Amino acid sequence: MLKDIIKSVEHLSKIPQRDDPQVTDRTFFIDASHQGLTAIPSEILALKELEEVHLENNQIEEIPQDIQHLKNIKILYLDKNNLRSLCPELGALSSLEGLDLSYNPILPASLLVVSCLRTLRELRLHQTDLEEIPVVICKNLHHVELLGLTGNHLKFLPKEIVNQTKLREIYLKRNQFDVFPKELCVLYNLEIIDLDENKLNAIPEDIGNLTRLKKFFVAYNNLSFLPESLRQCSKMSVLDLSHNVLHSVPDSLAELARMTEIGLSGNPLEKVPRLICRWPSLHLLYLSNTGLRRLRRCFRRLVKLCFLDLSRNHLGRCPSQICALKNLEILALDDNKIGQLPSELGSLSKLKILGLTGNEFCSFPEEVFSLASLEKLYIGQDQGCKLTYVPENIRKLQSLKELYIENNHLEYLPVALGSMPNLEVLDCRHNLLKQLPDAICHTQALKELLLEDNLLTRLPENLDSLVNIKVLTLMDNPMSEPPEEVCAEGNEAIWKYLKEKRTRKIMATKIQAWWRGTMVRKGLGEFEDLLKVRKKGKSSPKDKKGQKAPKGKPGKGNQK
Repeated sequence: MLKDIIKSVEHLSKIPQRDDPQVTDRTFFIDASHQGLTAIPSEILALKELEEVHLENNQIEEIPQDIQHLKNIKILYLDKNNLRSLCPELGALSSLEGLDLSYNPILPASLLVVSCLRTLRELRLHQTDLEEIPVVICKNLHHVELLGLTGNHLKFLPKEIVNQTKLREIYLKRNQFDVFPKELCVLYNLEIIDLDENKLNAIPEDIGNLTRLKKFFVAYNNLSFLPESLRQCSKMSVLDLSHNVLHSVPDSLAELARMTEIGLSGNPLEKVPRLICRWPSLHLLYLSNTGLRRLRRCFRRLVKLCFLDLSRNHLGRCPSQICALKNLEILALDDNKIGQLPSELGSLSKLKILGLTGNEFCSFPEEVFSLASLEKLYIGQDQGCKLTYVPENIRKLQSLKELYIENNHLEYLPVALGSMPNLEVLDCRHNLLKQLPDAICHTQALKELLLEDNLLTRLPENLDSLVNIKVLTLMDNPMSEPPEEVCAEGNEAIWKYLKEKRTRKIMATKIQAWWRGTMVRKGLGEFEDLLKVRKKGKSSPKDKKGQKAPKGKPGKGNQK
């Protein structure tokens, strides 16, 4: 197996030596991930010119001593294995720049060898059950630019972390920090800080020292206010404050002129912060579950916005300001109280995804049909009013790839679905459908057809012509054609049943046609059939042989 792996990558890894006039075959890169390996093969360790090795997603339990022979290795990925300890020889890899040991049950004491890797620039130790970072790592490694520690049990950082003056990215998501680690505020080269899903109550004023900070993630904490000094992080472009307890955002943050993405979902804001309208370069805006009832008039200034999440609010109507956002591609309005869409909705000419699930539409909102670029439409009604039909004008959405209309009261589907060439997913679960239109068999791009919990008894006889179907669900339907036991066996059994039924029907038609023809030729057919034959100038076999004349009329052969 290993020889096959090496052969498959050799054509990608043959690089000419700078000093040699001839190109020599040397393997610099190998990917042996996802191979079920329980040990690092000796053949890999013999490739002494290797610079990058991928061994992630295996069951490797130890690193052999011969790892020291890979003197030129720069990148080594061993994440998602079963490593419990690291051999001392790992510290001899003097050229190593990137090491990933994430998702391994490594004993903390064995991590000390990592401190010998003085050239290390990227170290990932995600989800390794760390309770603290070995101090010796912070003391000895001075070139680390990326430190990944997501999913551990860290409550603090060692004070020696301040030695990491070149650190640009640090990932501390899903740990146990209840106090913001102030040591980070003196690492002036930091560009990305991820402290999502901790227990932070506050961000220190010293955060303003990080003037190179570009991305700051502190979602799912307990923040109730933000420091004014955050405005000094003038290069900030991404700020995620979602799911805290913020009632407002300081207006001074409007000075962050480079902001392109901000997450405020899950905060009790009740109003859109005024400063948002002062970020004309904003591309992504998350305002889900913030208690909004309306938008500010100035919202229309966000002309570069391409993603807007307003789901799970209290909007009684779709704000008309949205129609001014010409670059919008994704709009989530799910779980509001919207009953009608604005007639100007068609001005969103770039809109590809629209979420309208869980609103109060009494009928299908036909304003949607003006969205020529729409690819995904979500209009399942798991609460409130239920839709009873989908208009035939759905055919206008020729770009539509996915249609979700679950949890309604639909009794039938429009024939127009058969003229939608790009439709790949159709979710009709939990409706009142009694039958499917035969036209659905023309929707050749269809890959998923979800029909459970309806009133279907039969499927269109040519449904198996949908050769791209991967998922077909029919649970909780009173099926008879095919029977429920066939449906339970899956797609192949259903397709087989439909083909056999169609074959039987064709044979029955042929037999019936042959039998009727035979009866007509023998003059034993129905009077109407014989009459049609006579009109064409043909006579039955009995006529050719002669028949007895009726009483009182001589037959032709007896005339004198």
